[in-house]
Amino acid sequence: MENAVGIIPNLGKDETWEFAEELIAWLKSRGFKAYWPACARMAFDSGFDIMPLDRWPGNVRFAIVLGGDGTLLGAARGLAPMEIPILGVNLGHFGFLTELETSNAFEYLPEFLSGEFKKDERLMLSAAVIRNGEVVYRGRALNEACIARGHFGRLTVLSLRVSGKDVDTYEGDGIIISTPTGSTAYSLSAGGPIVAPEIDAFLVTPICPHTLYSRSIVVPGSESCEIEVVLPSQSTMLSLDGQEFYSLEKNDMIMIKKSEFKVTLLRRNGWSFYDVLRKKMKEGAARLPRGDAGLSAKP
Repeated sequence: MENAVGIIPNLGKDETWEFAEELIAWLKSRGFKAYWPACARMAFDSGFDIMPLDRWPGNVRFAIVLGGDGTLLGAARGLAPMEIPILGVNLGHFGFLTELETSNAFEYLPEFLSGEFKKDERLMLSAAVIRNGEVVYRGRALNEACIARGHFGRLTVLSLRVSGKDVDTYEGDGIIISTPTGSTAYSLSAGGPIVAPEIDAFLVTPICPHTLYSRSIVVPGSESCEIEVVLPSQSTMLSLDGQEFYSLEKNDMIMIKKSEFKVTLLRRNGWSFYDVLRKKMKEGAARLPRGDAGLSAKP
């Protein structure tokens, strides 16, 4: 394997390109090449070295993802089957999954290039939509699969079974099936617990259920979750990591189970999930963009 890394950029962030040019020059000065996926050429033609993603295995040591958690989630779904590790550099607001900030990236990158890092393997889930006995959609997610009513229409009614055993029927806005990684994302906002990433389990969290007793359920990773769309709203959807979407119909069955693939996130030696949890949960709100004009404007 040559001295090379892959770079996955957030194409929608202006600051990506300035940092990327600095990063490539820094890597080149140390004898490393940086390859970009073909999609980067359409957004920014700057003479960067392009290599299709399907050729990255065996040619790049790992992928450097430039962006926030959303960029990393998209990269994980694509790179996990190729077994390419990911090093996230945060250019977003929260950066819960990323490992480095632009302010310290060049300080710690030499450790990763020399192989001095910790591997953080994360469980992923797979989802299949079965309609009239046929699979009409397949996908995978690192954070969660969400079956929800969308922005319009009445409540949706969903029936949950775990490995074929009836659990409950929920009338509400939907159900989130999250991995431990996703337990700090949408599931947490919906009232679910935080689960350490090394635990082999899923979380089933109802979204605004019209009942007094519905709570999150922790399901072993060896089980499967089957959600039947008993009564859809006008816009009931399956979403994966909030980035991939598929419209659902009445009587659709969504089969969710542990994916055969895992994603490997690269961490500094001494990294701790609990350190990240304590730090990021405190600073997350402070990093959100705020409209100062809106706060000070008079009605």
